[in-house]
Amino acid sequence: MTARTAKMVEGAESRISSQPTADDLEKGSSLWSDAWHRLKRNRLAMISLFIFFGIVLFCVIGPFFSPHDAQEQDLLKGALGPSAQHWFGTDTLGRDLMVRTMEGGRISLLVGLVATLVALAIGVIYGATAGYLGGRVDAVMMRIVDTLYALPFTIFVILLMVAFGRSLWLIFVAIGAVEWLSMARIVRAGVIGLKKQEFVEAAVSLGYSHSRIIVRHLIPNVLGPVIVIATLTVPAVMLLEAFLSFLGLGVQPPNASWGVLINEGQQNMDIYPWLLILPAFFFALTLFTLNFLGDGLRDALDPKSSKD
Repeated sequence: MTARTAKMVEGAESRISSQPTADDLEKGSSLWSDAWHRLKRNRLAMISLFIFFGIVLFCVIGPFFSPHDAQEQDLLKGALGPSAQHWFGTDTLGRDLMVRTMEGGRISLLVGLVATLVALAIGVIYGATAGYLGGRVDAVMMRIVDTLYALPFTIFVILLMVAFGRSLWLIFVAIGAVEWLSMARIVRAGVIGLKKQEFVEAAVSLGYSHSRIIVRHLIPNVLGPVIVIATLTVPAVMLLEAFLSFLGLGVQPPNASWGVLINEGQQNMDIYPWLLILPAFFFALTLFTLNFLGDGLRDALDPKSSKD
C-alpha cells in the first residue's frame, strides 16, 4: 500500500468516526433540556436566578443564625443606625431590623408563592376547560372572565379583607382569586391550538373522558407559557400584598412583611432613613430578579425567540 493510499484510508476512517452513531441519534434532546441550555446562555437571567436563591436563603435560614429575635424590644435603645451589633440598625421599638427584614421576606415570599399557586390552580383548570369544550360553554366562561377584568381588583381584595377579616390565609386566597384571569386566557389560547392535534383526536377515539384529556394530554403541553406567567405573577402578587400592607389591610402586627416594614420606614424616613432604605432594597431587588428571570424563561421556552 502506497503512502498516498494509506492517507486516503486514514481520512475516510476519520470521517466515518466523526459521523453520529445510532445511539447519538436516539438520544436526541427534549424541549426542557433545550430550554435549560438557552437559559444558561442568558447571563442576566442566570445572575437573577442566583440572586433570588440567595435572597430566599437569607430570609429562610438567616434568622436561625442571628442572636436577635424579631419581636425582641428595647425601648431604651430606640432607633439606632447600622452598627457591629445591629448590621441593619434597629427600629423605633429597638427591634433588630435585619431579623425583621428576614422575617418580613419570609412572609412576602410565602404570600407570593401561595397566592400564585392559587391563581395557577384556578386559571389553568378554568382556561383549559373553556378552550377544550369551546362553543357556548367557552363563550359563557370567557364572558365571566371579561366581567371580572372590568372590576377594580384592589377594591375587590379590600372588600374581602374588610368582610372576612385580615388573616394571613385570607390574603393568600383573596390575592390568588384575582390573579388567575390572565392565566386562564393564556391557557385557553394554548389549548385551542392543541385540541385539533392528532394525539388529542387519538385520545378521543379511544374513549377517554374530557377531564382525562384535559389533565393528562392538554395541560402538560401548555406548561411552558404557564411557568413563564407564574414567574411573572409572583412579583405582581408581592407588589399587591405590599400595597395592601402599606394601607394597613395586609399583614398585621406583630408579624411583618416587606410592605409593613416599608410603611413603617416611610413614616420616619426623614429621621431614620435606614428603616425605609434596607427593606425597600430587598423588596425591589426581589422584584427585579423575578422579572428578569421570567423574561429569560420566556425566551428559553419559546424556540422562535432564540437567536441561534
